[in-house]
Amino acid sequence: MFIDTHTHLYVDAFDEDRTEVVQRAIDSGVELMLLPNIDVDTIDAMHSLVDQFPENCKAMMGLHPGNVKEDWENQLQKMKELLFADHKRYIAVGEIGMDLYWDKTFIEEQKKAFAIQVEWAKELKLPIVIHARDAFQEIYDILDVLNDDSLTGIFHCFTGTKEDADKILNYGGFKLGIGGVLTYKNSKLGEVLEQVPLKNIILETDSPYLPPVPYRGKRNESSYVLHVAEKLADVYGEKLTVIEQVTTSNAKAIFNI
Repeated sequence: MFIDTHTHLYVDAFDEDRTEVVQRAIDSGVELMLLPNIDVDTIDAMHSLVDQFPENCKAMMGLHPGNVKEDWENQLQKMKELLFADHKRYIAVGEIGMDLYWDKTFIEEQKKAFAIQVEWAKELKLPIVIHARDAFQEIYDILDVLNDDSLTGIFHCFTGTKEDADKILNYGGFKLGIGGVLTYKNSKLGEVLEQVPLKNIILETDSPYLPPVPYRGKRNESSYVLHVAEKLADVYGEKLTVIEQVTTSNAKAIFNI
C-alpha cells in the first residue's frame, strides 16, 4: 500500500471526475490519501470527500499561508472551533507555514498564523504539515522557539539543501515530504536525498499541482505518486517494494495511522 500524504482532491480541478480519480488511486495501490485544508471555503468540500471515502481519505485542518489575508484571524477562529470540537476527525494541522514567493504583504500575519497553529497541534498532539516556500529561515526562527518533544510533522514539498534537511531532521520529530519535483530534469533534489536516510522520507503528490514526469503540464492526481516512488527507488538503489514499505511505515508513524 502507498500513501499520498498531501493531495487536494477536493478542489475545483477535480469537479468533473473526482470519484474516478480517487478510485484510480485506490486501484493503483494508493489506498490512503491525506487532504490538507487551504482556507475556510475549502472545508465543506474536503469533509464531503472524506464522507464519501472514509477508509481512503483523511482530513487535516489549517490555514494555508497563501490564504493569510486581512481576515486571517476570523478564519483561524472558525478552524479552531471545528478542530477543537472534534480533533479526532483530523489527522494533522495543515497545511500551515509560510510562503514568501508570491506576496510578502502579510509576512507578519503569516508568522503569527503559523505560530498559533503550531500551538494547536502541540495542545491536541497532532502533527503539523508545513508549507515552506522561500521562507525556510522564517519558519526555522519560529520552530527554534516552539519546537519540543511533543511536536511532530512534515516539511511538505521539500526542495531544500542538505543543510536544510539536517536542520529539519535535527528538530527530532519531522520528516520530509517528497513529490513530483524529484522527477524534474533540472532538480537537484535527488542529490540531496542521497545523503538523507530513507527513514526520513514520505511520499506525496500535492495534486492537482506539481505533477511528476511524464505528466508535467497536466493535472496531477494521487495515482501518480507511484512515479515519485519509482524515482526514489532509483535515488536509493532500492526495489520499489522497499520504497513502498518504508515510506508507508514512515507516514503511518508520523500521522498515527
